[in-house]
Amino acid sequence: MVLSRFNLKNIPADVQLPGESMFDLQEKVLQFGTGVLLRGLPDYFIDKANRQGIFNGRIVVVKSTDGGDAHAFDKQDGLYTICVRGIENGAEVEENIICSAISRVLSAKSEWAHVLECAHNPNMQIIISNTTEVGIQLLHEDIRNHPPVSYPGKLLAFLHERFKAFNGSKESGMVILPTELITENGKKLEGIVFELAHLNGLEDRFIEWLETSNTFCNTLVDRIVPGKPKGEAFQKVTEQLGYTDELLTMSEVYRLWAIEGDEHVKSVLSFAQADEGVVITNDMTLQKELKLRMLNGTHTLSCGLAFLKGFSTVKKAMDDEAMSGFVQELMLSEIAPAIPYKITKEVAETFGNKVLDRFRNPNIEHFWLSITMQYTGKLKMRVLPLIKNYIAQFNTVPDNMTTGFAAYLLFMKAVKVENGKYYGFANGSEYLITDDEAPFFYEQWKKALPEDVVEGVLEHSLLWGSDLNALPGFAETVSYKLRSMIEQGVTLAFEKVPIQKIAV
Repeated sequence: MVLSRFNLKNIPADVQLPGESMFDLQEKVLQFGTGVLLRGLPDYFIDKANRQGIFNGRIVVVKSTDGGDAHAFDKQDGLYTICVRGIENGAEVEENIICSAISRVLSAKSEWAHVLECAHNPNMQIIISNTTEVGIQLLHEDIRNHPPVSYPGKLLAFLHERFKAFNGSKESGMVILPTELITENGKKLEGIVFELAHLNGLEDRFIEWLETSNTFCNTLVDRIVPGKPKGEAFQKVTEQLGYTDELLTMSEVYRLWAIEGDEHVKSVLSFAQADEGVVITNDMTLQKELKLRMLNGTHTLSCGLAFLKGFSTVKKAMDDEAMSGFVQELMLSEIAPAIPYKITKEVAETFGNKVLDRFRNPNIEHFWLSITMQYTGKLKMRVLPLIKNYIAQFNTVPDNMTTGFAAYLLFMKAVKVENGKYYGFANGSEYLITDDEAPFFYEQWKKALPEDVVEGVLEHSLLWGSDLNALPGFAETVSYKLRSMIEQGVTLAFEKVPIQKIAV
């Protein structure tokens, strides 16, 4: 049995079904992109609000090309299953929800006229996008093309059509929510759209309407959405559900959509009332810092160590008592108090415990080697401010952070260069070092002594922004730990070597 509106009556009761009235709701949202993140986060929130009678609006999805999953949406009447799997507050969670938030999917390539027709809908209020980071780029183009090539071009063409349709009324303005993973995504998109409007010679009155009646919001999204499982895993879920869903979307429990906006934005995004995972605030620095430092920073400081100790995935590392203890202490005792933003202990611990639940999720295969990609850049952005702040605040060197940094240096030790790629060696096999700084580290590791490697890496001020040898006690501690890992092996050094206290 294939998932469809007609077959809903035959689906088992343990699946959350949409009510028949959901299919009659007005279209209020235009969404650029059909990807799993959009399906598993914004569309999930809208569907949940519709079930509670709060938002009462559906989504028109714009797909950039023909084919692919657009046909699956047609076959399944826009329906798809969100399978939520994970741990929340220490308890396992398993939910199966048939999402009916999407009313139809339009191809920008072959149905652009229908996309522009949506601009004439007075109920349209919101535009959502996830076109990947590459999608928010300025392309000098004529927006009168059907369709324009770039996402900003398509967005500008739609807004210009809407301006004309409603004679520039203030009420016809839109709230625009990019979810692309770039800093200040709303502000960047807004700047590109305005520049493109000027390049296209659009009328001053339209540009004034664009500025005064539309709101571009910075947003932050956080949810692991692997999407449709493969092979036997998909077959197992299909048997459990009792129907086939080619758009089936696996998702973790945790969800966050932080949106910078005012009271007008709150009134338009009424779906936020349905789930605490939607946070509308005039400043989302708190949410950004928590995610960047406690989630991403913990990942970055743990990935090299965990990988070198032989753990392939985050879950496997969290099943090990010693490694799990390291991760927890690193996050809650060192990273949390060193965050360069005022955060209460209670807020940090609440967020940290949610992160630990996510790390222990048995349904998510998150590989440590994937997390090491562009290791150096991640350390510089996510971790270096924490190390500096910790030393300045507590007048001592952070034990777990320096362990993570020493493991990073050892991970970056290439033993082979082949076709311009650098390979390290651990646990009996080679691994690829995917980092733009790999050539620099390859040269540094030609030095005989670990202390010399540490000094050479830390003094590279063009890389780090300053000479890290100047941090009191940092180089000495990292050198001690790196030597221990080399001489005794990572596991023995991690579990048996006593902490060397360095006076600051």
